[in-house]
Amino acid sequence: MLNFMTNETKECLEASSILINTFYDLEGAAIDALKAKNPNIYNVGPLQLLGRHFISEETRLSGSSLWKTDPECIQWLNKWGPNSVICGSDGCSTIMTDEHLREFAWGLADSKVPFLWVVRPDVTRTGEQYGDAHGNLPQEFLDEIKDRGYITSWSPQNQVLAHPAVGVFLSHCGWNSTIESVSEGKPMICWPFLLNNKPIAGMQTQLALVREAILGEKGKQMRQNGLQWKEKAIKATEVGGASYNDFKRFLKEALHFDA
Repeated sequence: MLNFMTNETKECLEASSILINTFYDLEGAAIDALKAKNPNIYNVGPLQLLGRHFISEETRLSGSSLWKTDPECIQWLNKWGPNSVICGSDGCSTIMTDEHLREFAWGLADSKVPFLWVVRPDVTRTGEQYGDAHGNLPQEFLDEIKDRGYITSWSPQNQVLAHPAVGVFLSHCGWNSTIESVSEGKPMICWPFLLNNKPIAGMQTQLALVREAILGEKGKQMRQNGLQWKEKAIKATEVGGASYNDFKRFLKEALHFDA
């Protein structure tokens, strides 16, 4: 996989133009290093924030996921106070063992913190075979969390992370999830699984346990740091911001369209 990614990166740098879903304040050093190899690199992220200038609200909220989302999870979040719920998701490609899934489950249960947990049907090999990973969760766990846990197969993640009840995002650290979390100012508890997850998790400067992240002083500081990054992301995608200007530059230079 390392050799594959190295070769892909080298080939990408030979492209005439490259768009990257990031913004300069977040990854300025990496962007500068890449531009030394290829000046036609445009940092245009976070895309979900940039999109507010160019696409309709209805289209933006529908997102790009091909999974069927569960809108009822938003209604469930509405009954909780600000920054009181942890949102957990392992993304669209993570595969774990049945034992790993159960350990995650009991970790959330033992935290005594309200949580919204996305469990894909194929997140385990057993679930993939039978079309349901929830069957691997013991009844004792379901009884334990019935008043404070919500489990769904897929959620409208942008809307979930934007919800005021969500205080922390427990994530596998895929790039889409990371940039979405940054955009909404939500701190992350990192649990990387594969591919780019580990180096992205290494970029995170704060790690915490679930209870500490929601209830403790470190959690308050994490949320404050998250809000500062949210402000920077919004600033980058405002009219005249670094990402907005790079997108306009891409339209003009690469597509020859003077918007």
